[in-house]
Amino acid sequence: MATLTYDTLRFEYEDFPETKEPVWILGRKYSVFTEKEEILLDVTSRLWFTYRKNFPAIGGTGPTSDTGWGCMLRCGQMIFAQALVCRHLGRDWRWIKGKRQVDNYFSVLNAFVDRKDSYYSIHQIAQMGVGEGKSIGQWYGPNTVAQVLKKLATFDTWSSLAVHIAMDNTVVMEEIRRLCQSNAPCAGAAACPAVESDGLYNGCPEEAGVRDRRSLWKPLVLLIPLRLGLTEINEAYIETLKHCFMMPQSLGVIGGKPNSAHYFIGYVGEELIYLDPHTTQPAVEHNDSGCLPDESFHCQHPPCRMSIAELDPSIAVGFFCNTEEDFNDWCQQIKKLSLVRAALPMFELVERQPSHFSNPDVLNLTPDSSDADRLERFFDSEDEDFEILSL
Repeated sequence: MATLTYDTLRFEYEDFPETKEPVWILGRKYSVFTEKEEILLDVTSRLWFTYRKNFPAIGGTGPTSDTGWGCMLRCGQMIFAQALVCRHLGRDWRWIKGKRQVDNYFSVLNAFVDRKDSYYSIHQIAQMGVGEGKSIGQWYGPNTVAQVLKKLATFDTWSSLAVHIAMDNTVVMEEIRRLCQSNAPCAGAAACPAVESDGLYNGCPEEAGVRDRRSLWKPLVLLIPLRLGLTEINEAYIETLKHCFMMPQSLGVIGGKPNSAHYFIGYVGEELIYLDPHTTQPAVEHNDSGCLPDESFHCQHPPCRMSIAELDPSIAVGFFCNTEEDFNDWCQQIKKLSLVRAALPMFELVERQPSHFSNPDVLNLTPDSSDADRLERFFDSEDEDFEILSL
């Protein structure tokens, strides 16, 4: 998938088709005929991260805009922001224009704004990506951005997430339980700066993370990089992919179509529903009163749609399990899905780790370099030459 620069706000958006087919948005089922306003409110409430310009230079002397190269990084931000929304606000939380939001909402948003000290900013992702072999300004694939977000999450002591990336198309239940049931302080916490005088670090209440680290189950963000075909998606996987959007644990999918990366949040009929990062907006700064203007972080027009058949086969599927019960329920749903006719499993769910596997969660943050190179070539489809198009 290459990068493409265009401004989505210049297009007229189609409304949802008048269809009896249900609309699925991140585990919620809607009817177009009776719940159109609810559908649009749900979509608008997702955090929408797009290209930005005129932000502080990455690394002090690097790019001040990610237009043309940052679309997958922005999609990674969106899927991870949805995890933080579920973690701190709940899946049923809604954003309403002009309505005062709770402090936790701004704490989540502050974790992604374009500045060097935000947990998941474009600055942090780009600079952490250097360790994954990506120079600043280079395009990422879904596996690379997942690996980088996992590393960055170790410093987010407020959210205290357990991030697991399931490689080789296999989810090992024992491995995830071991990761989530660890009572040790979040890895990387010692590297975090001391709590600031106002009781906040990075815009987030520090003591909440300290308290949560003592709980018995760390909320799980599960990211599964997949390749569902060689050059195009194998239609045998389409029903399984649809079912992923039906699960209440769904965080959506990052991937795209040739030439662009998108954040897919649901589907209707044979079309995927997605948020598009290919809009360049000015960087947002806090105003004089310390508030962050937030309207540009919410997509206030009908979402984009595309045929599932156009999906590039290289994707990463995301799920969020806040509790152990959520994870057990997700496992049961995956097992039942394997029994559905005409739904070829996209990945395998096993109780224990096969003997030929290494365990990157226990031994290292990422696989060794040879594995990482192999996986990047397989999952990220980055071997082609890419042309950046400008207006």
